[in-house]
Amino acid sequence: MRTAHRGLTRAAHGNGGRHIGRATDPTFERFWHQERERLRGALTFTLDDADLAAEVVDEAMTRAYARWRSVARLNDPAGWVFHVAMNIARSALRKRRLRPTFDQTDPQVLERGPATKDIPPDLDLWAALRDLPIAQREVVVLRFHLDWALERIATAVDAPVGTVKSRLHRALDTLQQKELTR
Repeated sequence: MRTAHRGLTRAAHGNGGRHIGRATDPTFERFWHQERERLRGALTFTLDDADLAAEVVDEAMTRAYARWRSVARLNDPAGWVFHVAMNIARSALRKRRLRPTFDQTDPQVLERGPATKDIPPDLDLWAALRDLPIAQREVVVLRFHLDWALERIATAVDAPVGTVKSRLHRALDTLQQKELTR
């Protein structure tokens, strides 16, 4: 049996709980604790699937850990993890040939992560976000849920800032038509 977070595993039996593989870098540990729940919350909003979000964030964090020396030197390691997680999610959704559905969403996630602990569930907002194309949903979530700057979002989604602005504008127009923005 393994314990701890994926990618950073400890044997629960057989070797006295010694670490398997290389020791965990303390800077990665801090990064993991600071960013994992925020990214999981953002990806839950974006993908509209809490289970898939947790899975892809864990996989992306595992990949970040495997490359931590180079990822840690990036201007925005969290943006890199988000980008990798979205690529993994897109691949998984393509393989499943399904579109995320609102019924799979766990509104309780709003009460768990540090980025959302004080925000009550808004089912109308969830439904409206679900209706947005995933590219628009992703920029709305990064901008307003994680409070990222446009340049940071552009890096994370691998698109020019102008494209991010356009997606955000179209998404807000759609939400405004549904009377969800102020």
